[in-house]
Amino acid sequence: MFRRLSNGCVHLVNRFLPDPFIFCIILTVIVFIAAIPSTGMTPIALAEAWGTGAWGLLMFSMQMALVLVFGSALANAKVVRKVVSSIASLAKSPKQGIIVVTFFSLIACWINWGFGLVVGAILAKEIARQIEGVDYRLLIASAYSGFVIWHAGFSGSIPLALATPGKEALMAATGGAVTEAIPTSMTLFAPYNLIMLLVILVCLPFINAKMHPREGEAITVDPNLLQDSEYEYVKPVTPAEKIENSWIPSAIIACAGIVYLFIYFSKNGFNITLNIVNFIFLILGIICHKTPIAYVRAISEATKGAAGIILQFPFYAGIMAIMITKNPENGISLAGFISNGFVSISNRVTFPLFTFLSAGLVNLFVPSGGGQWAVQGPIMMPAGQHLGVSPALTGMAIAWGDAWTNMIQPFWALPALGIAGLSARDIMGYCLITLFFTGLVVCGGFLIVGLI
Repeated sequence: MFRRLSNGCVHLVNRFLPDPFIFCIILTVIVFIAAIPSTGMTPIALAEAWGTGAWGLLMFSMQMALVLVFGSALANAKVVRKVVSSIASLAKSPKQGIIVVTFFSLIACWINWGFGLVVGAILAKEIARQIEGVDYRLLIASAYSGFVIWHAGFSGSIPLALATPGKEALMAATGGAVTEAIPTSMTLFAPYNLIMLLVILVCLPFINAKMHPREGEAITVDPNLLQDSEYEYVKPVTPAEKIENSWIPSAIIACAGIVYLFIYFSKNGFNITLNIVNFIFLILGIICHKTPIAYVRAISEATKGAAGIILQFPFYAGIMAIMITKNPENGISLAGFISNGFVSISNRVTFPLFTFLSAGLVNLFVPSGGGQWAVQGPIMMPAGQHLGVSPALTGMAIAWGDAWTNMIQPFWALPALGIAGLSARDIMGYCLITLFFTGLVVCGGFLIVGLI
């Protein structure tokens, strides 16, 4: 019965989910049409907001491209391959491979989402190399499924924003509902959040394994096609070639990078931003490849998978701009209209649940934690306070919703898909099951918390 359901989801997605770029265009049309009656803005004003906002994610686009490129280049180093290979060897069968990938991806994404996206995909590729008969699509979907908990982990932007001191910034982000920093003991480490994480951590690996097709039905990949490019060593002759193949330039940069990281963590503690993740990947890649020219070749090979990010992110930035742009006459944005609609049907018990669901809906069009917090924080936080709901609980409901619908949103899957060499339709059918399961867990969790 369960396999029939998962097969049905895979068939549905394969049949109807277009290429992620077409998906961007469809979302653009939907939000453009929906914004006209809900905000009262003219098509001309919305077109202007879309065109202006298209470049709002340029820095983030570069960060995501570097996550893919630096992560892939690091994975191509021989020493890293050996470590990943030893972890992959824990699995002895296709289903065990799915369990190992899902578990390690969940843990890695809980620690840091950028780290988890890359590590999960790399481990999945290695297991595909080692285990015969494992479904490659499900492996990559399992690697991506760990991303569903990222906002409830150490890199969750919303709970970290609430924990950052600064009265004015907190009041601006929460519509005046929060004036003092909320410690992570009330958000990330709250009992209800830890329980939901534990349920997902224990159950999701086995649910993903249960979806594995029967023997003979799995879509496998030739292990030889997953081998990274090897360059034949040629003895350097000229002075330039000798410098390129020397470990000394790499050692100099590596030492400088290590010194910087030591200074950063001594000043900021365990605050791993996306820039720090990329910097760590960069320095580790230089160290592991030993010579500058070897790292240059690895980077050149890795950049081939970044095309989707470069093309699609400007369109998502434009969609976000339409969603968050307010009509100057009435102060209404499309995202605000959606959020207020959920608030209007909520009470103290159901508010956390409806906040989670509204955040999941908004996330389909604003797939950015920071962007979504800027839109929903000033609306949902005061509404929750008015109903007697803890600001910490409201914040975590937004955070969980922001992560939840990433399972059907190709935006965040692009780095993993670039590493794996797959398209969104290859994995989203399996991710639908993850969406259903985690949705039940989180909805049940917030409903119970609301009743207490």
